[in-house]
Amino acid sequence: MEFLTDLKYLTAALVLAAALLPCSFASGRPPAQSAQPQKTRQADAKAPAPVSPPPGDSPADADAPPPGDWAPELLDGILSAENPAAGESLYDAAFAVGPSLVPQLQAALKDDRTAEFAAQALAFTGGEKAEQILQSLISDPRDLDLRRFYLGSLGEYPAADVERLLLNAVAKSDAEPDRTVVEAAIWALTVRSEPDLPAEIKRAEAGIQDVAIREELDNARQVIEARLAYLASPAGQNAGGSLDRAVRAYFIGALPKEPAPSARPAAPSTRHEPPVASFTLKRTVFSPDQTRVLAHATFEDSEASADYDMVLQKQLGDWKVVSVWRGLETEKPEQPAASPSTPERRGSTHSSVKTGSPKQPTH
Repeated sequence: MEFLTDLKYLTAALVLAAALLPCSFASGRPPAQSAQPQKTRQADAKAPAPVSPPPGDSPADADAPPPGDWAPELLDGILSAENPAAGESLYDAAFAVGPSLVPQLQAALKDDRTAEFAAQALAFTGGEKAEQILQSLISDPRDLDLRRFYLGSLGEYPAADVERLLLNAVAKSDAEPDRTVVEAAIWALTVRSEPDLPAEIKRAEAGIQDVAIREELDNARQVIEARLAYLASPAGQNAGGSLDRAVRAYFIGALPKEPAPSARPAAPSTRHEPPVASFTLKRTVFSPDQTRVLAHATFEDSEASADYDMVLQKQLGDWKVVSVWRGLETEKPEQPAASPSTPERRGSTHSSVKTGSPKQPTH
């Protein structure tokens, strides 16, 4: 996929750089004056009359951001815009800048208006420093539940203690006041492929009372099992050979089987068939070293469609999905009932957008 170069992306990058990177204009200091005083044409020249400030610049204007506070105000305005493309462009720009932006994102965590953006951007960026900052959010005292971004980012770390941490977060779901925290842990589990993980999830599910969480865990378990079977098959041997195939491997439990290379094309059907499940990679953004990708994908079946932000990492030459964050889900209108004059509509063999990933909070 080609690097994102359209005007929207470039504008977002400039806005992000202006808001987060230090510069003399952001400090509120006036430009330095020349040491050589200017000569006036007349010794008795009168000073010009003071100019009235334009509307909105008055200190009495309550809506004006305080001096030095324009950067978070600017980012907050873009992130909360009605057009979701505005905020998405900022996430893409932060990811494209890469690890060099981590100190500025750490500072942005301190402001409630930009804290969620900064936490999500750190989770997208990854790396040791970003992960250390995200881990500190476990004890964040604010009512923002930023720890969900830490849990959601842990899927890419294969250590056994990380798997146990995620399973413990799931096991405590009945006592967790914010369901999105548990859902983030489940999402992190869905990108892992340890052979014993489905059994561990089933054991955790048995001790949970929350019916919705149990259903999400069951869904995650089935998809992990389907991916394990796919990766062990001849068809899955090149699962990481491209971004498209790596994303397909993540969704494989809900996708139709690929036809064999020697199979003859099926004859056209005269019956009305519901559309099969599919995914589309809408846009990708590469990290500066080209080893990490932020991919925006859409998965859909006959009943609904859902948007996904997926982070892929190149590991030993292969692409692998390391974190997934679901955004907007849209249900499709119901199909009209079949009439005697039309072929009967056959039921879909795929459930609605069930990819093994539970509902994730949008950023």
